[in-house]
Amino acid sequence: MPAPKPPFARRFAVAALAVALAASASLALAQPKFQSASPTAGGTTSQQANQNADKTLYQSVDYTNKNKPGPQVIVIPGEIKSSNATFLQKFTANNIADFGELELSNANFKVLERSNLGPVMREFELAYNLGDPQAARKYLGMGKVKTTKYIVKFDILKTEQVASAQKSFDGGTLGQMAGLLGAFSGSRGGAAAGAVGGTAIGSVHSGEATSVWVIGMRYKIIDAETTEQLAQGYTEEKMEVGATSSGALGARESQQGGAGLDTMVQRLVQKSVWEIDNKYK
Repeated sequence: MPAPKPPFARRFAVAALAVALAASASLALAQPKFQSASPTAGGTTSQQANQNADKTLYQSVDYTNKNKPGPQVIVIPGEIKSSNATFLQKFTANNIADFGELELSNANFKVLERSNLGPVMREFELAYNLGDPQAARKYLGMGKVKTTKYIVKFDILKTEQVASAQKSFDGGTLGQMAGLLGAFSGSRGGAAAGAVGGTAIGSVHSGEATSVWVIGMRYKIIDAETTEQLAQGYTEEKMEVGATSSGALGARESQQGGAGLDTMVQRLVQKSVWEIDNKYK
């Protein structure tokens, strides 16, 4: 007796899933791929550098409540409290707000982008930063902004180098000692061997240096209707930058790298948005 066919709805769902998986697979295969134009591409140094660079690539966060739609929010540029010159040259509050819009969208919040709100958003930011809640509320009652629930801002409170360490080895002194020992051996062969050994040992050198920075970010959630602060949080991340070098008999090797400021700020925004997604959606 033939087995009964599954219900139509189940067969349709299975077929639809198969089509979706096939479409996603073909889309992944169709994504553009680019080759490196570097003359060292594929070489040893290229492989080492790319392995380090891969660790700093953007990694999406699996936000806990991403399947639950969040309220409408606007991200306004926060403040950079740090006095570190390198950070201030590289970053503006708008850069950080852009990261915030991206991650809140990934967490399924409805984000009104600042660039689409025109002068209304600039006037609101000015009123809010000047501590004039009445004026700020007036602007929040206009156009697309009316249905906004939260105003979110991300502030950088700390960027400081907190630790550094280095070590090195220079074979010059040992090489001189080897040469002297050969000379004192009393034989021409011993002196020649000592000179060769001294040169070899003297050419050996190695060095390693590491510095660690701590970057701290605060987020604030503001009620769009009352302009009162509803919540805030703070998180920190360590940024480690290092370099190594070594050499012997004319051969030299060096590596340097670490996550940059862009990467660290984005990771801090991701940690902050993860907390917002868990607590305030």
